[in-house]
Amino acid sequence: MRIVIAPDSFKGSLSALEAARAVAEGVTAAMPQAKLDLKPIADGGEGFVHALLTASGGKEQSRMVRGPLGEEVSATWGVLGDGTTAVIEMAAASGLTLVPASRRNPALTSTFGTGELIRHALDAGHRKIIIGIGGSATNDGGAGMAKALGARFLDKMGQELPCGGLALRDLAAIDIASLDPRLKECTIIAACDVTNPLVGPKGASAVYGPQKGASPEMVTALDAALSNYAQRIEEQLGMAIATAPGAGAAGGLGAGLVVFTGAKLTPGFDVVAEAVGLEKAIAAADLVFTGEGSVDGQSAQGKAVFGVTTLSAKYGKPVVVLGGSVLPGASDLYAHGMTAALSITPGPLTLSVCMDDAYALLAKAAETAMRLILLGSRI
Repeated sequence: MRIVIAPDSFKGSLSALEAARAVAEGVTAAMPQAKLDLKPIADGGEGFVHALLTASGGKEQSRMVRGPLGEEVSATWGVLGDGTTAVIEMAAASGLTLVPASRRNPALTSTFGTGELIRHALDAGHRKIIIGIGGSATNDGGAGMAKALGARFLDKMGQELPCGGLALRDLAAIDIASLDPRLKECTIIAACDVTNPLVGPKGASAVYGPQKGASPEMVTALDAALSNYAQRIEEQLGMAIATAPGAGAAGGLGAGLVVFTGAKLTPGFDVVAEAVGLEKAIAAADLVFTGEGSVDGQSAQGKAVFGVTTLSAKYGKPVVVLGGSVLPGASDLYAHGMTAALSITPGPLTLSVCMDDAYALLAKAAETAMRLILLGSRI
C-alpha cells in the first residue's frame, strides 16, 4: 500500500515535518510493509519557509528583527533553490508563538519585524519574494510592516502613530513618500490561508482577534481602528481594501502587503503543494493522511487540510485527518473529501501535556487509524 502523509504543523508543538514523521512512525507500527511518501505542507503559517526550502533545495538564513511586542527575535527566512527567490514567513517575525499567552495583546503587537525581513531580502538583491502570512500575533493591518519599509502613519496633529492595531483609530494621514522604491521592481506573492475581509463580522478582528488575546470590547475597538485605516487608504491612496478577499489574513497584513508592496494574494497551500509535488503523489497513492493542531470549521476555509482533502477527492483517494482536537465544525470537511477524522487525545488531558506529548500522541493515533483501516479491509 502506498500512503501519502501530508500534515500541516501542530502549532506550538510540532512542525509539519515532525508531524509527518510521527504519523509515519505510527503507520509503520501497524503496517511495516507500507510505502510511505512524506509531504509536509503549510498554508502560509508555521513551516512555510521550511517546506519550500526543503522542496527546492534552498538555503536557510536568519536575521535579528523586532518581534511582535518590540523585543528582538531571531527570524528565519531563506532563498529557494533557484538562487533568486526569497521566501519569508511572517510567523517567524510577528507570529503568535513568539508571544507568551499572558502577554498576548493585538492592540499593541506589530508586523514591523516582517517588514524588516522584506527589507533584508531587498538588501540581498532579491526582487521576487514569497511571503507566508499565517500564524500572526498581530491586528495592525500590516501598518508595522509598511512602517519598516518607509511609510509613515500620522495622527491629526502630524505626529507619527505608535505601533499596534489600536493606534490606527487615530490615523489621519498616510505618507508614502519614503516608501522603499525597490518595491516597485519586485514581484511579491503573499501566500495566505484565509479569504476573510479586513473588517466586519468575518474580518480580521472579529474572527481571529480572540485567539490573539482580544476581549469582546477590544475586538470592537480593533475593528473600528481597521475600518478607519481602510477608509484612509481608500481616500488617500485610491485603493478599496476593506472587503477584498484575503485582506484580513494575518490581522490585516494581507491588506497591507497589497497596498504598500503591490503583492498578489495567493492561497498558501497552492504555493507549497506545487513546490512539493503533492498532487502527483496523491494521484499515485492508495491512502492519504493529513492533520493539524485543531480541526474545526476554519479548516474548511482554505486551510492546508482542506487542500489535501480536496486533492484526495479529485483522485478518489480516502483521506484520514488527525487533529490535536476535532471540533464539531470539522464535519464540514466531509463535503470536501474527508473520509474520517480522529483526535489524537485518548482521553482528558491538560493542554500542556497534549503539547509536550504531541509527537507520541500523534504517532499512536496514526497507528490506531491504520489498524482500523486494516481491520475494515478484512470484513
